[in-house]
This record gives sequence, structure tokens and C-alpha cells, in this order.
Amino acid sequence: MLLTVNTYAAPSDDLDKLLADKGLLGQIDQVRQTMGTKASELVVNAMGFLGVPYKRGGNTVETGFDCSGFVRSMFEQTIGLVLPRRAEQQAAATQNIDKSELKPGDLVFFNTMRRAFSHVGIYVGEGRFIHSPKPGAEVRVESMTNNYWTSRFDGARRVQTSNPNAD
Repeated sequence: MLLTVNTYAAPSDDLDKLLADKGLLGQIDQVRQTMGTKASELVVNAMGFLGVPYKRGGNTVETGFDCSGFVRSMFEQTIGLVLPRRAEQQAAATQNIDKSELKPGDLVFFNTMRRAFSHVGIYVGEGRFIHSPKPGAEVRVESMTNNYWTSRFDGARRVQTSNPNAD
């Protein structure tokens, strides 16, 4: 399926400006071109929450997000799919895939608390993921090639919808 992609010569709203300032606008266009509508909407929606503060146990923009609350909220808002609340539960409820198979919208898991699957984010493409990292930080996009994340990578998972081939 070929998606129509807007050209962003001059960003017209705050989200486009923020994405352009962070060098992510081209990446969003690429996501829109190469993936299904639902996954594209998921990544674009998640980008709209850049800067929302981390809050342990948080799962709304009003309260802030922790990592799994952010992932759960994005899937529920965008796709209407309710994932389990905790990162390790999200890992258990999704399909294991090889890191080389990652596509935007897939989940990436990390061992950040000396236990498997203690942190989760949403893969956005080009080796980057969006997540709510830790107290005092905000939702942000980071490179998985950063030494911190590389050494803690726990695996990649794909969320299956009722029709895996659906847009």
C-alpha cells in the first residue's frame, strides 16, 4: 500500500516544528512510506508525547508516563489494543522477533534493573526508539547503538493484532 506523504518544507504546527528541530521529521515521513497505517499512526502519535515527564506508575499525559505506561497508552490510543501494564508482562504477551527484523512500531526491551525486560520502548526506525526513560527525564527518542542501551538490550517483540497483515 502506498501512502500519501506530505512534504514539510515549512512546518505548520508545533508538533511538526518540534520534530523538525529534533531531526525526526524525515524519519516520520520514511515511516509513513514504508509501513502500514496503524504502525505509522502509532509512531507519529508517540512522537506527539515527546517532552512528557517520567512518572513512576504513570500512564497518562496529565500524570506523566513510566516506560510501560507510555507503551500501553500509545497502543490503546492509536490501535485500540490494551497491552498488559508492566514491561515484563508486555514482553510475555508479544511475539519474539530477531533484532534484524525490527520495524517501526515494534517493542524493544532492556534490562535496566538487573532483571530481564525491566524497560520497554517503541522502535521508530533507523536504530532509534521512543520511551519514557527514568525519573527526572522526559519522553524522548534515543539511539539503540548508544553503549548504555546496547549493553542492556533484552530483545525485540512484535505486537500481533487480530489480523497481522492488516494496515
